[in-house]
Amino acid sequence: MMTTKTKWFIRICYGLGLIYIALFVHPPYHFLLLNTFLAYIPIEIAFHIRPNFPRNTGLFWLGILLWLLFYPNAPYLLTDLFHLSLLHPYADTGLIRLSISMWIYYIYMLLAVIPSVILGMWSMMQVTRSIVKRYSIHNQLVEMGIVLFFTALSSIGIFIGRFLRLHTIYLLISPELVLKPIFNMWSWQMLAFVFLMTLLQGTIYVVLRVIRNTN
Repeated sequence: MMTTKTKWFIRICYGLGLIYIALFVHPPYHFLLLNTFLAYIPIEIAFHIRPNFPRNTGLFWLGILLWLLFYPNAPYLLTDLFHLSLLHPYADTGLIRLSISMWIYYIYMLLAVIPSVILGMWSMMQVTRSIVKRYSIHNQLVEMGIVLFFTALSSIGIFIGRFLRLHTIYLLISPELVLKPIFNMWSWQMLAFVFLMTLLQGTIYVVLRVIRNTN
């Protein structure tokens, strides 16, 4: 269980990080501000979901639904790593350039991606554990099935965000503009992408579970 002190430490770090990005990170990497903020939302929501809270069953599942709508924004940041190509990292010699400004933006990107992906995965663990404990589910296969369900749905969400260019917020403010592209997006290539992203998220989840169980 994450302590209150740790939660506030994470909140403060994200707050300072977002302020720094807004002030010092320039185009074409200004997208990090919105993407990092969206990636933080499911982490914050997971802070408030526990097996016995909210006590009302409807509010409990409403919180999980809200978390699920925003959760794909955390692993979505992994796809932002392709934007590192904008730094033109290779010199004419074929070797990676030693440009300090380039490496600074490389660090900016990783500082946004790595904590958000790991803490986003923690949020999924927290939500899954809350469901399992609330309903006294002792079958590990059921727990893994819930994780697979969440990761598959988030992979679909990543596809929607990356290729349809639709943010989670659009579902809340103009769902009528979102539904038609979603209905038309299904193809074998789309399903292959979803499978690969589910595999990637599942691998990260397993690694974090192994680390957690060794402590």
